[in-house]
Amino acid sequence: MTEPLLKIENLTKEFGNLRAIDNSSFQISPDEIVGLIGPNGAGKTTTIRLIASILKPTSGRVIFKGEDITTQATSYIINKGLAITHQVVKPFRHLPVLANVMVSCLSPRAKKRGDWIKTVEIRARDALEFCGIGDLSLESAASLSHGDLKRLELARAIATEPELLLLDEPFGGLNPAETTLIARSLKRLHKGGRFGRLHSEGPAMLIVEHKLSELMKIVDRVIVLNFGQLIASGTPEEIVNNKDVIKAYLGKEGGKLVS
Repeated sequence: MTEPLLKIENLTKEFGNLRAIDNSSFQISPDEIVGLIGPNGAGKTTTIRLIASILKPTSGRVIFKGEDITTQATSYIINKGLAITHQVVKPFRHLPVLANVMVSCLSPRAKKRGDWIKTVEIRARDALEFCGIGDLSLESAASLSHGDLKRLELARAIATEPELLLLDEPFGGLNPAETTLIARSLKRLHKGGRFGRLHSEGPAMLIVEHKLSELMKIVDRVIVLNFGQLIASGTPEEIVNNKDVIKAYLGKEGGKLVS
């Protein structure tokens, strides 16, 4: 049996009297794309920020590649092979798109694993081409559309050569065509059709997303949170038909979770 890439053990996060995450446990295998869903305020973004050590848990542990990383710095975790994209994209707005990705290529992990390439610039251009915005490499990041900023965020993340990619609402604010492009890129990345040529398989992924119909098309498994508690885990088909999940979203049983 494959050893889990990520293990979350009894994770709890309190903000004053509010318990945002309540004794949550789950794991992700190296070959999985996993969706993390739940109603607004369920604790999804808090969970991935805890995994990336942007926030520290009140209790519980985060185990990545067999190591307890709960108290490690985010920079350490990124160099160990984890990357995160954010719901609110914050690029270096006054730098060119290419320079934004070159910063990621200069991380210790990316430099160590990038011996196959001669220059940081070529490596960054490859990441941009993979995400479909290679033609915008010399544009200022401040001039990009919301959809292109999302793709820049993905390019910056994959340039660090992650083994686990955490994505916070990658489809947020995108039109249907842009959503489809990002979804296809993620699936292709996971299958190993990536800009880097070091591995036959791409990174595992944990994706937080509200656009459930698109998410269900690309994930292998779905984890559901409600009020900080894990209420269901299963295949996309199992989750969309789960009575507890439907009730959490719609406030009543019956109805459809996705159209």
